[in-house]
Amino acid sequence: MRIQRRAAVPLAFCCALAMYPQHGSRESAATTADRGWSELTSSMEEMHRAMVSVAPSGDTDVDFVRLMLPHHQAAIEMAKTELLLGRSREMRRLAQEIIADQQSEIDLMELWLKKHAPERQKAGGSSDSSVKEN
Repeated sequence: MRIQRRAAVPLAFCCALAMYPQHGSRESAATTADRGWSELTSSMEEMHRAMVSVAPSGDTDVDFVRLMLPHHQAAIEMAKTELLLGRSREMRRLAQEIIADQQSEIDLMELWLKKHAPERQKAGGSSDSSVKEN
């Protein structure tokens, strides 16, 4: 009975793998590419929607920060797509660095905005509506 159990696990694993297209097949590469392209462009479209919804404040510093927040968030979302679907070791490492760096800058900008434009945060000018949570 033990021999049969030992053979059953690898056999089940092989059967499960057979159900999914191999990474080298054209179908899976095309599907991954289409999904990747769709997710990357969706991140950019969301960024554009968030950026155009920012009303000018009359303060270039505040406006800069409020526009950069969705820009950085889009970079994070695109990097997450790379981590999910990308194959290049170098690009996956770059994506990890982008996530860490951009999140750190988002945190810094949000802190700066709270200190320098608190009335805009309370008055509905918050960057939080245009920046997704991680």
